Amino acid sequence: MNSSIFQLKMLGLDNSVNANINEHILNSMAKGGIEIAPNGCHGGGCGVCKIKILKGDVETLCMSEKHISPVEREQGFVLACRAYPKTDIEFEFIGKVKCKKTKDKKFGLV
Repeated sequence: MNSSIFQLKMLGLDNSVNANINEHILNSMAKGGIEIAPNGCHGGGCGVCKIKILKGDVETLCMSEKHISPVEREQGFVLACRAYPKTDIEFEFIGKVKCKKTKDKKFGLV
């Protein structure tokens, strides 16, 4: 395996997906079929892609303290759109879960 390709494993899922060292974790998640986060800003401003790194190392770009406090950062919390894998990663998704549109006349959902 190429040393610039790592595995991402989300807590609660059986499968892992490939992650490129030059691509942030959020893009790698989406390309691998883990489309749990809504389409946010991809720049660290909205905070919907918050994850907690359980195993592995990442390199991060600047993240707003509004979404990731210094204490959270020390505990392994990052924004997936601002984090790049340096090793295989196991993580827990903490951010806002994407809503799936459902047609249900009883509840008026579209």
